[in-house]
Amino acid sequence: MSNELTMKIEGIDCPSCVGPIEKAVCALPGVKDASVNYGNGKIRLNFEEGGGDIEAVKKTINKLGYKIAKNETGHASGHASGGLEVWYKTKKGKLVVFTGVMLVLATLVFIFAKHAVVSLGGFEIEIYELGYAVAALVALMPMAKKAFASARAGSPFTIDTLVTFAVVGAIAIQASVEAAVVVFLFALGEMLESMATAKARKSVQALADLAPKMAFLVKGEDVTEVAADTLASGDVVEIQPGGRVPADGVIVSGSTSLDESSITGESIPVRRGIDDAVFAGAINADGVIRLRVDKTSEDNMIARIMNLVEEAEAGKSPTARFIDNFSKYYTPGVLLAGILVGTIAPLFFGGDWMAWIYKGLAIWLIGCPCALVLSTPAAITSGIAAGARKGLLMKGGVVLEAIGKVKTIAFDKTGTLTAGTPKVTDIHVFKGTETDMMSLAAAVEVTSSHPLAEAIVAKAEEQGVKFSRAKNAKALSGRGVAGMVGKTLVTIASPRYAEEISKIDDTARKIFLDFEEQGKTLGVVIQGKTLLGVIAMRDELREDARAAMDKLGAMSIKTIMLTGDNARTGKAIAAQLGMEVQAELMPDDKLATIESLKANGSVAMVGDGINDAPALARADVGIAMGGGTDVALETADAALLRGKVSGIPALVNLSKATMRNIHQNIAFSLILKVVFLITTMMGATSLWMAILADTGATVIVTLNALRLLRFDPYR
Repeated sequence: MSNELTMKIEGIDCPSCVGPIEKAVCALPGVKDASVNYGNGKIRLNFEEGGGDIEAVKKTINKLGYKIAKNETGHASGHASGGLEVWYKTKKGKLVVFTGVMLVLATLVFIFAKHAVVSLGGFEIEIYELGYAVAALVALMPMAKKAFASARAGSPFTIDTLVTFAVVGAIAIQASVEAAVVVFLFALGEMLESMATAKARKSVQALADLAPKMAFLVKGEDVTEVAADTLASGDVVEIQPGGRVPADGVIVSGSTSLDESSITGESIPVRRGIDDAVFAGAINADGVIRLRVDKTSEDNMIARIMNLVEEAEAGKSPTARFIDNFSKYYTPGVLLAGILVGTIAPLFFGGDWMAWIYKGLAIWLIGCPCALVLSTPAAITSGIAAGARKGLLMKGGVVLEAIGKVKTIAFDKTGTLTAGTPKVTDIHVFKGTETDMMSLAAAVEVTSSHPLAEAIVAKAEEQGVKFSRAKNAKALSGRGVAGMVGKTLVTIASPRYAEEISKIDDTARKIFLDFEEQGKTLGVVIQGKTLLGVIAMRDELREDARAAMDKLGAMSIKTIMLTGDNARTGKAIAAQLGMEVQAELMPDDKLATIESLKANGSVAMVGDGINDAPALARADVGIAMGGGTDVALETADAALLRGKVSGIPALVNLSKATMRNIHQNIAFSLILKVVFLITTMMGATSLWMAILADTGATVIVTLNALRLLRFDPYR
């Protein structure tokens, strides 16, 4: 058995459910660690060597009042989808209906037989009081069972414990009417919270439905409809106009416009042709295309996004961790406060026992921390889901919270601020012919996947220049690339490095300077130690780059470009964007610059997820603009699937909106508790009003968090 296992638990709809489950499961023999993800209701188990007893885990979870969902046990995350269950068919819905019916019946008895009594053990009890007490106790049973099970599992101080004690205490002091109303309102609040949680989860799980269930497999001359999850790497599929792409792959025939909004959040269709990569879930707008499958349904873009979102939801933000730690001491503190309020005045100051016990019970209900505990994870889950639907992926609440706090954002140039598709604009030869120089340059550059290298190779092919492939080629860490062509070492160098390995005269320097002041990047071609010529290239700015810098400036965020390009080119491009620049930086220089920027506050680094990996890792937040590549999704803390600079201010907007939502939730929860606490001590709050301090707040906090699902961070 694998040392890691993931299972779906039914019934987890409040963050307060998480702690007791984790604590109980971690106490089982063979379980190294257990982590419950409130966002998707799954538990991830890590077992000791030799494995653990899965049945013991299931039994422990069942004893706590939850159960493992059918067909949801495995060694990889599954993504179930389906419709939301009708509220009155759910377990909590049935409890609300039952409690409501019992309340109505007891109320009818109160109206028509108010003074009817029944004798029990020598005590005469009014029938309507008995009816309310029975309604309260029956409805309380599921909560009492969970409270007892949690206590046995090592978590005695839970929300269920507070409610159970309060309701039993209310019945004991003959406040059974209020006890029944309290249980009904609490059950109603839990049901509404459960429905809201299910809605939030459904919004994320809907991603799994984007890929079609069927595909048209091409074999020779035959086209057969097959299940999409049976496709294997290398298969060829056909997509008709209006159909969805069934798998990640590369177009091998035809061209079309694709609506990729479901994956990247970009609403404008993009043109795709032969050799272009496409993602599962994209909608084919017009032409018939055939696609070679590169990735199966288990590891396509949608599956990777789902996994990232699930992992992000499981990662707690600093605010969430603080609230969790606070609740560990808060709940027993509330229990103690209720006892003290109910006993100190009668014992030492002659207060009325019934009145003060009543107030103590109200304190327990007011103090329930459910809304407070829910305030952060509900907002984080909604924020991450809203971002994913707009092509903004974040690896956890820590990242979502941190992005909104950055003071400086550093940008790589090529492929980040620029489109990443440079073109050769000028070729100047100092020695020999242009054809010979381009042949040598292309032989070396064909060994590299850098955008500048690809531009030189493309130009050579366009000119019809023949070239071989250099041997022993290697990148020179920010200085260029070199390789053996025949028996000669050929180097394509930056002007700065060219000065070190070749003799550069004033005429050449003047030519270099003119090109650089036009914002062009240079590749100086050197054979052995002889200067052959220079190739000038320019990579145009992304169309939204200037607008993005303006938005960040309006947010009081400093922007700076970090580039390995020469200072004049860097300065020319930075001037167009209205940002600072540090140029001619080696990879180590970028790391040092990131460190120095941290002295003025939190720093984010934006790069392509490949060349900038060290700087992305060193920054407080690393953001990859990789257009959804594997490296982009795995290297950084966040990734922009649209590959547009406008995604950076959008991330900041989303972070700030989420943090505003969290602060609203926390403030509302605490203010409502303080108000009800004061009115309780003044004797103006009844028990059923006290439960509104938590149940009402929980519902409002949840609904407020769900607003984020409709938030558009690009506005």
